[in-house]
Amino acid sequence: MTTTDNVPDAAAIEAALLDLLEGRTKTKLDRDQELFSSGLVSSMFAMELIVHLEQNYGISITGPDLKLDNFQTVAKMTDLVLRLRDDSTADSGA
Repeated sequence: MTTTDNVPDAAAIEAALLDLLEGRTKTKLDRDQELFSSGLVSSMFAMELIVHLEQNYGISITGPDLKLDNFQTVAKMTDLVLRLRDDSTADSGA
């Protein structure tokens, strides 16, 4: 699902991330499943996730947001995207 201005909402972001991760791990996942500590994905894959999130959601993940905790679960990544997108909108005055 997306909002009226074609910006993905939380459910759409989660669904897209689950699709990406399930394709990569060949494992059925849920939004709160620990990805790195369970061994499903490697820390090397974290860089791919960062690039994916930045390119697909028009955000920039820098500084204090570049911590593994923000990428442990699909729910945490979704929260990060929404927060950074909202911060970006607020900064631009939109």
